[in-house]
Amino acid sequence: MNPRKKIIVPLVALFIIFSGSLIASKGLLFRWGIDYTVLIVANVIFFLISLLAFFMQQKALYNTNPNVFVRSVMGGMLIKMFVCITAVIIYRLVAGNNTSKVSVFAAMFLYLVYLGVEVTVITKLNKQKNA
Repeated sequence: MNPRKKIIVPLVALFIIFSGSLIASKGLLFRWGIDYTVLIVANVIFFLISLLAFFMQQKALYNTNPNVFVRSVMGGMLIKMFVCITAVIIYRLVAGNNTSKVSVFAAMFLYLVYLGVEVTVITKLNKQKNA
């Protein structure tokens, strides 16, 4: 397997696990007052943003200037922040008074898990000899 593809396996596995878990627990989420669609959309958004930020950071790791990596981490964080804020605003506008705050907080938990996996993978890459 291509080393570049092998590195994104944890993110893809996390996406598949969360998607399957959300589909399997749809009824339980409804009883807890969590909007199932919000979590599915958040899962897709966080997966795509994490991939984008991950590839930015991976490319920056191999640059001889260490400032490039710092800028890529900060740029990825900025992109994530703006996308998350935009998604919450769009959800609030679309849902109106039916907004579920619990769903938004559950989505932020998903964000933290994706962030943890992304940081773990980038840290492992940084420990390699040629990084």
